[in-house]
Amino acid sequence: MALPELFGTEMLADPYPVYRRLRESGPVVHVPQVDAWVATGYDAVSAGLRDPALSSDRYPRVRQRLAGKSLDHLATDRVRSLINRDAPDHTRLRALVSKAFTPKAITALAGRVRGIVDWLLDAAPAAGVMDVVESLACPLPVIVIAEMLGVPAADRDRFKQWSNEVSVVFAGDLGLLGEASVRRAAAAREELVEYLAAAVAERRRSPRDDLLTALIAAEEGGGRLTEEELYSTAVLLMIAGNETTTNLIGNGINVLLRHPEQLERVRADPGSIPRAIEEILRFDSPVQLTTRLAKRDVDLAGVRIPAGDWVYLVLGAANRDPDQFPDPDRFDIERLSNKHVSFGGGPHFCLGAPLARLEALVAIRSLCERYPRLRPGAGLPEYRNNFNLRGLKSLPVRC
Repeated sequence: MALPELFGTEMLADPYPVYRRLRESGPVVHVPQVDAWVATGYDAVSAGLRDPALSSDRYPRVRQRLAGKSLDHLATDRVRSLINRDAPDHTRLRALVSKAFTPKAITALAGRVRGIVDWLLDAAPAAGVMDVVESLACPLPVIVIAEMLGVPAADRDRFKQWSNEVSVVFAGDLGLLGEASVRRAAAAREELVEYLAAAVAERRRSPRDDLLTALIAAEEGGGRLTEEELYSTAVLLMIAGNETTTNLIGNGINVLLRHPEQLERVRADPGSIPRAIEEILRFDSPVQLTTRLAKRDVDLAGVRIPAGDWVYLVLGAANRDPDQFPDPDRFDIERLSNKHVSFGGGPHFCLGAPLARLEALVAIRSLCERYPRLRPGAGLPEYRNNFNLRGLKSLPVRC
């Protein structure tokens, strides 16, 4: 099967036709190009997310893929984070973080999120043209997660820059990344850890009512969160609570603008926005894939995967599987039974899903309220060069 560079730049604009071709060859196929099994069928991806035989502990594979690049500390940082651990470590780490993301905790943030959105839109250009990514989708999540972690407003720009650079570490297979990108990520990661170390020391002297203090308290209270885990967890929260939600909002506004009849339905009925967000997540997922390592021989959708092999679970492809979603390439906010896998599944289901949904809800509702004539700006949207964390560089609109 002739394919472009899988998960490379040729697929940034529209990966879904390639997913379709892969899926037509079977729900799980071996692709020598990436030396891995690639699951694109909905049932296969859903099962893979829940199968304990498919490990999230990718450390041996990541070290192998980074051989010769002298960047082992980046591999360590990525795989020691919450999303890259198996039970019982994953269970322990998740329990320490989960209290900040309960429905009650997120509901309590709603007023603050609305206040931030109003402030950002008040500051947006008033000349009838706005870049939604620059003015709203990008700053909103970083302000929210920075405030949760206790990052001062004066440090938000640095915080966002570090997030942008380090996010390539979560782009999929590190071995496929250019060395220059990985080195920039390594430098940003060192600066970020220095910043976090100073912040942790300050919180130990003067605890605050923030998430970083809560993580430190869990460590000192017998939760056994090590210093390395503390930093890795903070980095993960920064990326997961920042880059992915930026992409959800940007992708969502983009797809609504390109389906004006759907946008009109959302504008006429704000109660439909939660359904619209679920369809946005299915139609153009802000996270395209996750990877696993077979701990032993495992059967996935009738395909035997040998122990030690690498598996790509392609969330974006599963969300376009016609066996699960009739007419999957049609964007329809009234779609019924929209059980997408954009937030993953099983033990690693995204902790930040309620917060991402809240921020997207407030952002879309506020844009519709403020700009009843919102429409696309000039030119086609351009995607950032990060295949897995799928999002736009900019999104000009006319207001």
